[in-house]
Amino acid sequence: MQRAKPYPKRKVEAYRRVQELAKKYPMIVLANMHKVRTMQINELRKRFRNEMTIYVVKNKIAALALKELNLPGVQDFINFLKGQNMFIFTYMDPFKLYILLEKNKVNLPAKGGDIATDDVVIPAGNTGLPPGPILSEFKEAKVPTKIESGSIWVVRDTVVAKKGEVISSKLASLLSKLGIKPIRAGISINAVLWNGKVLTSEDVKVDVEAVKSAIETYAQDAIKLANYIKYPTKELLPIYIQEAVSKALSLATRIEYPTKETLPLILQKYHSIAEAILSKVKEKGYGG
Repeated sequence: MQRAKPYPKRKVEAYRRVQELAKKYPMIVLANMHKVRTMQINELRKRFRNEMTIYVVKNKIAALALKELNLPGVQDFINFLKGQNMFIFTYMDPFKLYILLEKNKVNLPAKGGDIATDDVVIPAGNTGLPPGPILSEFKEAKVPTKIESGSIWVVRDTVVAKKGEVISSKLASLLSKLGIKPIRAGISINAVLWNGKVLTSEDVKVDVEAVKSAIETYAQDAIKLANYIKYPTKELLPIYIQEAVSKALSLATRIEYPTKETLPLILQKYHSIAEAILSKVKEKGYGG
């Protein structure tokens, strides 16, 4: 009888490592490694070694290891195991991790066959390129141009590839000549297993500028409301005090209540009245 071939030690160790990390960390992230540079991974490992562990393992081994643990939601998570992936085991919440990974991305030149990560735009203005055969490349990309001062100028901002579209070799060549690096590359979240739930990249996506703008708007509205009802806060109390001082000074001046602050104003008021009277007297021909 033929004996079963022993399972490779390296795969057994990888299997155990996945289970060890899955038990240690509360969140498991499946990330895309497409166009990810080694330096980007190493930078994350170095900066956040106390908060996360990045581990690259074969999909089949990871699926077997995670399924054995019988974690809530793990089967739905395993369904995302396609293509080349890396695992991030972390204590971070998924939204903070998303922002961190986005900040760690870099722009790369396009190659023929790349998928546009965002709309690719050739901006209006002087390209610095002399007219010649390259004009046909602009024409093929449907980019309006003109010749001015010996250079090719792009007439208006032109979208040459929509997000998700394939960038052709000719377009990639043109973008390279223009110094445009349209491919946003780095670690991207595919799926997250967190608190028994599976989240996709869209679920954890955070528009930082939109959130910042919303917070600023809410803060301004809160200040307006607090000011309207005169709710005391450390930010508004100095304003309230200044307003009260201004109103008190105005009232005291109007009723001619003498204080060291109001006396100069009261005297100035009567000085103005006296000058007006003197001016009227002179108009009538009295006085010097």
